[in-house]
Amino acid sequence: MAMSRAVPNLAFRRLRGQHSPAEFAAAVRRAAREIGEQVACDARYIGRVEAGEIRCPNYAYERVFLHMFPGLGLSDLGFSARETVRGRRQAVPAGAAPPAAITTRNDEESDVLRRAFMTSGSATLAAASLGLGGPAVAIPSPRGTHRIGEAEVRAVEDAVRRIRLLDDRHGADGLYKVAAQPLRTAYALLDTGTMSRRSTEDRLHAGAGELSLSVGWLAHDSGRHEDARSHYAEALATARMAGNAALEAHAFCNTSFLARDTGRHREAVRAAQAGLRAAQPLDSARLLSLLSLREAGAWAGLGDRSACEQALGRAHGWFDRGPAEGDPEWMSFFGEPEREALEAGCWAALGDWGRAARHAQRAAVLQNPHFARNLALYRAHLAKALAHAGRPDEAAAEARRVTDSLDGIASARIRDLLAETSRVLAGTR
Repeated sequence: MAMSRAVPNLAFRRLRGQHSPAEFAAAVRRAAREIGEQVACDARYIGRVEAGEIRCPNYAYERVFLHMFPGLGLSDLGFSARETVRGRRQAVPAGAAPPAAITTRNDEESDVLRRAFMTSGSATLAAASLGLGGPAVAIPSPRGTHRIGEAEVRAVEDAVRRIRLLDDRHGADGLYKVAAQPLRTAYALLDTGTMSRRSTEDRLHAGAGELSLSVGWLAHDSGRHEDARSHYAEALATARMAGNAALEAHAFCNTSFLARDTGRHREAVRAAQAGLRAAQPLDSARLLSLLSLREAGAWAGLGDRSACEQALGRAHGWFDRGPAEGDPEWMSFFGEPEREALEAGCWAALGDWGRAARHAQRAAVLQNPHFARNLALYRAHLAKALAHAGRPDEAAAEARRVTDSLDGIASARIRDLLAETSRVLAGTR
């Protein structure tokens, strides 16, 4: 069957006006932050929309675009109706059980990594899907050598964004194993491919490193700490080989977080400080704030209240400078709710449970309910803090709220927090 040619989206192009694609993408990201949404918009995405390659945006982008242009609908923005793009669902006979793919995935998630890796030269890269309940990822390794171009690089970058989106919605437990296959393929491309230009090679290194960090985070959040450590180390090595300071800072940030979670607090301090050194040349006060919070959490783990408070002071100073165009794409999660949650963790580690509960409460109140996984995590931290603070009734009520909200969310971290809350509450009876 012949494929239909993409029709340029002239309506969307008119809305961009005199802004460059990069400037318009920055405006989209700012609008997303205004409504607590997360989108990884860049000039390439805007170009794909205007070229007609994206006939209908996913739900996150739809919410952002409608916020940017109040009073306009998707058709006014030049998009097709969702049902004409995604197709009709198969009818289910009366009394029959619906197929698992229909009952376990919504339209957006069934499209995840729909064409993450594409056929190129002699290397056949099968399409991949991370849709929950969908087919397992099966991507044959590239054979021989072939030229790597825009399609392969974009596939790796899209894989990173899609994994982060699903983690936001569902937590890590169900995603880690299927996410590992795109990672293996990304590094196989680096090993076997020849690059069309240096910029392509740089983007592929950055994409592979970010993918390694995303998969490492899935391992981290699901309690597979040694796997996470390996993935973070791989990303750091990739950053060092490519001379990519932004990727290096991200790798150290994650390494510090993992070291703190596994009780290696001095390693966590060193990793956070190394991340701060790597991030200095970058135009991102928010990245420096997050790394300072990682350092504060590590000092708290060591019981050094003075050093923790100094690092918290630096973190607040950097955060108050506000967002910047140089903020890394992966940091879209880092707003006031996350800052409050990380500070709550510092006070919890220092045994100041009343203060920990206050910050955890603010994190939960500030968090957009759309991000169900993070909201459940913040409430689980709150339940734990309340239990340790000697407020058992409030802790039990908060723990029940978390449990009731866990449908479709799988996170070992949340389960561990609830288990500790239960142990503390059991000891107060």
